[in-house]
Amino acid sequence: MEFPLKKIDIAEFLKQAETIPVVDVRSPSEFKTGHIPGAFNIPLFNDEERVIVGTKYKKEGRINAILRGIELTGSSFHHKLQAALRISKDNKILVHCWRGGMRSEAMAWLFSLGDLNTEVLEGGYKSYRHHVLSGLAEKRRVIVLGGMTGSGKTYILNHIRDHGNQVIDLEGLANHRGSAFGALGKLPQPSSEHFSNLLWEEWRKTDRDNPVWLEDESRNIGTVFMPGEFYDHLRISPTIILMMSVERRLPRLIEEYSAYPKDQLAESVNRISKRIGGDNTKDALAAIEAGDFAKAIEITLRYYDKAYLYSILKNHTGQVIHIETDTDDIEENAGKVVEASRQIILRS
Repeated sequence: MEFPLKKIDIAEFLKQAETIPVVDVRSPSEFKTGHIPGAFNIPLFNDEERVIVGTKYKKEGRINAILRGIELTGSSFHHKLQAALRISKDNKILVHCWRGGMRSEAMAWLFSLGDLNTEVLEGGYKSYRHHVLSGLAEKRRVIVLGGMTGSGKTYILNHIRDHGNQVIDLEGLANHRGSAFGALGKLPQPSSEHFSNLLWEEWRKTDRDNPVWLEDESRNIGTVFMPGEFYDHLRISPTIILMMSVERRLPRLIEEYSAYPKDQLAESVNRISKRIGGDNTKDALAAIEAGDFAKAIEITLRYYDKAYLYSILKNHTGQVIHIETDTDDIEENAGKVVEASRQIILRS
C-alpha cells in the first residue's frame, strides 16, 4: 500500500491503548465472541459480507476477493470514517483485525484519509489472544478463599479488597454466582474467550510482589470456562476454607434468593434434579411454590455441601486451611480469613 502503514507489536499496542482508542475492524460476530476490553467495533465487513468475500477468496483468489469487498462496502466507507473520527483522540487511533492483514490495512488506509494517525497491531487479535493466554499461564502469588454456598465469600473478598488487598472477582467477570441459581438477576454471560480477556485485564494490573485473592470456583462458572493453565494454578495455590453451619448460612441465602420469581427458582432446581434426586426435587419445588424458601434451600444445600467437600479433596493439592466460624458477620469472618492467611507459605 502506498500510504505509510505503521505496525506495532502487542506490548507497544497495549501500552498505547491506555490512552488511545482501539478499533476492532473484524465482523460483529467475531467481536461478540471476544475482543480487547474497551475496544470499539467498526467492522470492514458485516457477518454476511465476510462469508461472501471469504468464499470469493478461496474460489477465485485475492484480487477478485478485494474487488468484491470494495463493491460490498465502498458505499459505507464514509460511515466508517465518520465513526473513527468520533472515536479518535487527538487524531490518533489504534486498529486491528484477526491477523493484522488486509482488513486492518484497508481500514488504516481509510482512516488516514481523515488525517488520523493510525497504527496497526502486528499479528492482529490472534497475537493479543496469545499474549492473554501466555500471561494467564504465568505463576503468580495467589490465595484462594473457599467455603460452602452461602458463606459470604464474595462479600468477604470485597471487604478484604476495601482494606488494601488485591482481589479479582471471578464471578463478577463471569456474570454468574457459580451454582444452578447463579444466573438469577445477572446479565448474559460473556464467552469463555472474552472472559479470559476480561480476566487478563485485571490480572495484568496486579502487583507481582503481593498476593492476589480469588474465590474458589470450579473450572466452569456457569457456561464460562477458565483457561486451563490458570485454573490448574488455582488448584495448587494455598486455599482457606470457611466452615459455617447451614443455620448460619440460611438467612443470607433466603434474603438473596427469595426475591426472585418462583418460576425462575423452580427452573434452577430442575437443572440439578438428576443430582439431588427425584424426591428431593419434588420436595424442593413444592417448598418454593408454598413460599417455604428455607426448606427449599436446605434441600439444595445438602447436595452442594456434599459436592463442595468432595471437590476440596479432589481439586486442591496445595496448602489448605480450614476455619470454623459461628457467625455470618462479614467483617469478623474477613478478619479470621486474613489472620489465617498469615499461616500461608506463599510461593511465586
